[in-house]
This record gives sequence, C-alpha cells and structure tokens, in this order.
Amino acid sequence: MPEMTAGSATREINKLAKLCEESNHIQPEMYDTYHVKKGLREPSGKGVLTGLTEISTVVGSKTIDGVFTPVEGELRYRGINIKDLVNGFTNGHRFGYEETVYLLLFGRLPSQSELEQFTKLISYSRKLPTDFTEDVILKNPNKDVMNAMAQSILALNAYDKRSDDLDIPNVLRQCISLIATLPMIGAYSYLAYRHYMMRRGLYIHNPKPELSTAENLLRLLRQDKKFDPLEAQLLDIALVLHAEHGGGNNSTFTTHVVTSSGTDTYSSVAASLCSLKGPKHGGANIQVIKMFDEIKTNVSDWYDDDEIAAYLKKILDKKAFDKTGLIYGMGHAVYSLSDPRAEILKKYTLQLAEYKGRDDEAHLYKAVGRLAPQVIAEHRKIYKGVCTNIDFYSGFAYDMLNIPREFITPLFAIGRISGWSAHRIEELLCAGKIIRPAYMSVSENAKYVPINER
Repeated sequence: MPEMTAGSATREINKLAKLCEESNHIQPEMYDTYHVKKGLREPSGKGVLTGLTEISTVVGSKTIDGVFTPVEGELRYRGINIKDLVNGFTNGHRFGYEETVYLLLFGRLPSQSELEQFTKLISYSRKLPTDFTEDVILKNPNKDVMNAMAQSILALNAYDKRSDDLDIPNVLRQCISLIATLPMIGAYSYLAYRHYMMRRGLYIHNPKPELSTAENLLRLLRQDKKFDPLEAQLLDIALVLHAEHGGGNNSTFTTHVVTSSGTDTYSSVAASLCSLKGPKHGGANIQVIKMFDEIKTNVSDWYDDDEIAAYLKKILDKKAFDKTGLIYGMGHAVYSLSDPRAEILKKYTLQLAEYKGRDDEAHLYKAVGRLAPQVIAEHRKIYKGVCTNIDFYSGFAYDMLNIPREFITPLFAIGRISGWSAHRIEELLCAGKIIRPAYMSVSENAKYVPINER
C-alpha cells in the first residue's frame, strides 16, 4: 500500500465526510414524534426548565390567565433590577463592575468599606505568574483570541498547587484571580496576535492598581494608555450588562454541566469561554458590525426610512449581506418586547456618539432599530415580539471605543466570567449531582458482519 500524502489524506477525509453525512439522518419531525425539546426549548422558544438559581432573573414573557404573553423585558441580578443597579452607581459617579461582581458572588450589594476592600482584593489579584506573559501568551500567538485565552486559562492550572481542590474558599480564590487577570490575558493575547500575525508593533502595559477594570482594559489595549472618562464609563456599563444572564444561556449552562462533573475551576471557565465564542452565542455581535458595514455602503441616505427598510427587506429575503435571511441584533431567545440591557446600552452609546460627533451613525442605528421589527413582522411569522438585543448597540459602542474587532467577543467573556464564577459556586454548594440528561436512541439494531464478508 503506497504511503499517504497530503493530497490523498484530504481526499480520504472528504470521502469519509460523505459517510458521516449519510450515516446521520435524524429527521426534524422525529423530535416532534418523540416529544423531544430540540435545543432544550419549547415550541414557543421558552427554555426547558433544567435547574434553579438565585443569581439572576430573566423575564421576557409571563403566563397570564393560562396564556403565554410577551411582556417588557426584565433582568435582575440577585433580585435587583439591572436598571436600578446601573442608575445607582452612575448617579454615584463611580464605576460599577466591581460592585456588580460582589453582588453576583455574595448575594447582596457591598457597603462602602466592603466595596473598597473587595476592589483592593481585585487589584491585588491582577498578577499573572512570573514569566507567564512571555512563556505562555507571547510564545503561543493565535489568530483566534478566544482560543488563546482558553489556552492560557488551562495553563494556569499548572501554576496552582491546589488546582483540583473544590473547597469553597479555594474555588473563590481561583474565581477572583481569574476575574482579575482575564482582562490582562485577553489584552495580551490580542497584542500577541497583533504583533506576530499582523506584523504590528508590540507593547505590553501593566495594569494600575488604582484603576477600575474598565479603565485598565482601555489602558492595556491602547498604545498611548490614554482614555476619556466617558469612554471608561461606557465600557464599565457594557461589562456590567454582560456580567450575567441566567443559568440557561449556553455558556453558563456549560458552567453548570462541567462543574457538576467535579472538574477544576480552570477547566470549567475554559469550557464556558469556548461555548461563548460560538457565532450563535457571544460571537453574534461581530455579525451586527459586519451587517452595518454593508448597510452603510449600500444605503445612500441614512435619513431615508424607505431606503433603509428596502435594504432590510433584501437582507430578510437572503438577497443581501450574508444571505442567511437574518437581521442581526434583532430578537432574543427570552426577551419579546424589549431587552433591558439594549435599552441601557443604547442610552450611553448615544451619549458617547454625540460627544464624538458621530450623530449620523447614531441616527442610522436608531432608524434600523425602529424599522427592523416592522419589516420582520410584515414578512415573517413570529410567535412573540421582536426587539433589539444587546448585540445591536454593542458593536457601535465598541467601534467608538476603538476596540479591535478581534477583541469584541473576548470582551464579552471578560464581563461574563463574574457570572460563570457565581454559577460555579452555586452548583458546588446547592446541586451536587452530575448533570446527565437522556438522549433517545432511534437507531435500528444491526448484526455484526465478519470483515471478509463486508
């Protein structure tokens, strides 16, 4: 038998891929036949109940007089309305992410002294092992920053003498360390990619202990280390809004599933991060940015509603943009009439747009946000309301903050790790049983055939 070459290996894989396609043929109607909730969702889109949590509440509909009824979206962290939380720290002229992390982890808002101590603890924990940046991050650049981050998180396991200890003080130590260092891991992973793969200059800044997470992120990413207070405020609010979203979203459910197996914190966080990077989850915001690039190019008058609506119809008809028929940034698995996170982010994004003199783009975003639900309702059968989700305005916000596109989904992970940490601790303390749902086999029995008879 001749040795295999690269070309013959590719042909063999393509041939075997056809076998994969031929041998996997579960028909969509079979899920209805056996009453299987595909995607763990009801036909209405509501998630199948698989667990209990005290960490956050996500409401997009209610059953009123036995009827499924869409309602204005509501998000609560430990029972506190997200709008009240954001208003509280912004009215107090302080950054809110660290306060939010405390709330999610410990179940209540901190006092002034508790917040000061916790902020000091976060700052103290912003330390990577000696030579870790050089040996792990810079020597292993990756075009996919999320994969580079996952690799670094798993590598930290080797530096932790108590990596597998599930005692809660130890798990909390690990979680706080990862919350504190993930901004650095993410920023340095991007800068390694930027230098080694884009052939740009390399700069590595250290975080400053007196700065907030949002301020440090902007400092780490920018060569001149400079930023405006409004920029830091918007980024801080974005981190707060991305921090947590119930136990049923894909990455947080991954946290529960993986944690329930008894694995270590680093493996749990890396698994959740790998879930988040998927284009159907955290990677969706990139598609919104690309879609608006197309709209800006193909719509000549950003103040003409008819022209904007006509182009949205082309997108819906799979004749424009990526031909999927999706208007990205519209709709949500839970929210029906409104996404409270989108409403908050819109307010502060438009404020920054005015400050930066980008009013025309702001008008276009508002117009698409207003017209897209109408276009969708006119041409698609929908079971609940369609509203802008948080991805819709986040792309515009990050563009104004000069956040590189390769870093947008990593930024989501940097915010969400606080929620993952809270859910990991909740799973360890309150559940204690490995998550093991059932799959029904629909294959037919087959006899073994000796190799000389095949």
